[in-house]
Amino acid sequence: MTKNEIIELEITALSSDGNGVGRADGMAVFVPFTAPGDRALVKIVKVQKSFAFGILHQLLSPGPGRAEPDCPVFGRCGGCALRHISYPAELAAKTAFVEDAFRRIGGFSFSAAPCLPSPQEERYRNKAQYPLGADAQGRIFAGFFAPRSHRVIPCADCRLQPQALGETAAFLCALFTEYAIPVYDELQRTGLLRHLYLRRARDGGILVCIVANGRRLPHEKELVQRLTRRLPEIRTVALNVNTKNTNVILGPQTRVLFGSGVLEDVLCGVPVTLSPASFYQVNTLGAEQLYEEAKQLAAPGPGDLLLDLYCGTGTIGLSMVREVGQLVGVEVVPAAVESAKLAAQKMGADNARFFCADAGEAAARLAAEGLRPTLVVLDPPRRGCDAKTLEAVLAMAPGRIVMVSCNAATAARDAKILAAGGYCLRALRPVDMFPRTKHVECVALLEK
Repeated sequence: MTKNEIIELEITALSSDGNGVGRADGMAVFVPFTAPGDRALVKIVKVQKSFAFGILHQLLSPGPGRAEPDCPVFGRCGGCALRHISYPAELAAKTAFVEDAFRRIGGFSFSAAPCLPSPQEERYRNKAQYPLGADAQGRIFAGFFAPRSHRVIPCADCRLQPQALGETAAFLCALFTEYAIPVYDELQRTGLLRHLYLRRARDGGILVCIVANGRRLPHEKELVQRLTRRLPEIRTVALNVNTKNTNVILGPQTRVLFGSGVLEDVLCGVPVTLSPASFYQVNTLGAEQLYEEAKQLAAPGPGDLLLDLYCGTGTIGLSMVREVGQLVGVEVVPAAVESAKLAAQKMGADNARFFCADAGEAAARLAAEGLRPTLVVLDPPRRGCDAKTLEAVLAMAPGRIVMVSCNAATAARDAKILAAGGYCLRALRPVDMFPRTKHVECVALLEK
């Protein structure tokens, strides 16, 4: 097999990054935007020792799960990876992603339950992060980065975002164009406008955060007045200052231009206060389904001491707080801990306490203090749990561990470590929080 060669290939599976996979000359060939069952002519673009990458040259016959993409920028923007297959086919693929990770990385011969579908396939995101660009006439537009680049693809109506967020972005771009506010140039490090960062609460309220390469915008006061007069659902407007040469969207300073600077929401009956920097699941209804699944597997009871590690703003633990005897939450981000404490206070949950610490250090300290939780919830970032956290959890020896993860690979790795420490994998459920993308959450129950 050589570069630029065109081969006929049958796609037999999807990889966890959303690429179709076929085999030729004993090698796996990965081809974006193909579906299981497709027969296609594929142009080879890169050949490695044991695998190759190709691009779709011609579709000869479609597989049973293939669907017609319904977005004009599909394949050009870096968002959706699976809009070319039906939603049932996507759910089957995501179940396979999780099962494969737990078998290949974790060593578990365990069948996952079918992937729970998202309550909404479209318009489910409560957050939008739009990079900004300008056309040859100087008209400013919002969009998304093309894959593996910082070239902004204009997108007037992303089907993953509520239309209200697209309309907000469009009106802001019209104002930016009218006031001739320049878009940031990454190469020259000039210009002001970097990103629009929008959040939407379930009651329709919107937080607007303009990310800028500077501390002020031209016509700032008039711009905000016109924006809030046109779109009364906007609750607050902020300017985030990011003057660094970085891929990180938000800078360290945020100045409130209108309203309180935060957005109030409710998730699983837990009050949540959101700033631009707050972590929050992007699919509100999907998150409630995910946390309910975690709760069902945890089976909390009045005799339980629940330790919620990597607790964020405390939503998972607080969704179970009325069922357990005591809740202890640990999170490394101070603002998130304060939000968790405030939520517990609003709920009247006097059996809950939260403190700020690294999960590994906190778990070790609690174990040394003799804290013996009967139930532990782990919801780590994509990199998974650190070794110190897992060691401390094993030392505390809870009867049940529920792991919530956005990365099946690291979840499988961590579950393998817990299994070596005496735990059995009892349940594994993929949960689709991100329809039409390659991402999938999973919940696992391990028992002593």
